[in-house]
Amino acid sequence: MSDAARLATPHSHVFLGDNHARNERRTWLVIALTATMMVGEIVAGSVFGSMALVADGWHMATHAAAMLITALAYLYARRNAHNPRFSFGTGKLGDLAAFASAVVLALIALLIGWESLVRLYSPTAIDFPQAIAVAVLGLAVNLASAWLLREDHGHHHGHGHHHGHDHHDHHGHGEGPAHDLNLRAAYLHVLADALTSVLAIAALTLGSLYGWLWLDPMMGIVGGLVIARWSFGLVRSAGAVLIDYVEPGEDLPEEIREAVEADGDEITDLHVWQLGPGHHGAIVALRSADPQPPAHYRAKLAHIHDLSHVTIEVEPKLADLAA
Repeated sequence: MSDAARLATPHSHVFLGDNHARNERRTWLVIALTATMMVGEIVAGSVFGSMALVADGWHMATHAAAMLITALAYLYARRNAHNPRFSFGTGKLGDLAAFASAVVLALIALLIGWESLVRLYSPTAIDFPQAIAVAVLGLAVNLASAWLLREDHGHHHGHGHHHGHDHHDHHGHGEGPAHDLNLRAAYLHVLADALTSVLAIAALTLGSLYGWLWLDPMMGIVGGLVIARWSFGLVRSAGAVLIDYVEPGEDLPEEIREAVEADGDEITDLHVWQLGPGHHGAIVALRSADPQPPAHYRAKLAHIHDLSHVTIEVEPKLADLAA
């Protein structure tokens, strides 16, 4: 389909990620997997008198609860995608959920660090074989969950529209990697759990061989620090989207300027922000010696695939008004 034909399609403010439905299904599947593991561990621990299994089961419960943030955000965004009260769609709900998940991840890191410090100063007896078995089982579930939540860097496809107004909106067609921070938040949750399992297996194995009880809480501190770093990165990325911050590596504003000002027109005001995974919006105010209809400038921007919503305002140069 040509750019002109694409930009002539009906108006839409649906800015969900290209893989929104797939990511939502996989998140619910991971929650089901985690909940099944949780119930199995609690039941088995109660039947066989294993406090390690019971404790890990309740840990899985908190993990499933945290994943609900991601799943419910997908659900709400999809159900309200056509709700006109969301002026620019529901694409950024995933970023809001990612920010909340990052805060939860930071709290988890803090709790792991605190518990590790307590155990470092007050060592407790460890049933090494049982603890290692639980850690290995948890690692298997987390690796399966991480595989389900992996992000495929495919291509985003949107649609266009146009109106016959001086202030013109268009919805473009995009092809480019769409980074879903909501999915990344869920992925980091299972990755954090997998990391703690790996560190626990290493610490417990060495502890059982050499009697190093201090190694288990030390590994906990290391894991907490790594998870805290992941949390900070996610807070930064999601927060930037929520406050409409354009990252230094984002060249979309420069692309817009280059396209619009190629024939001597001057952009006097430009605003660019993210609407959802793979979708960006822009407000372009420009001054021209030879003002053209909005469709003329829309055609100039049609090749910029990251744009999904553009508002254009055109005014003549003051010299022309004086003449």
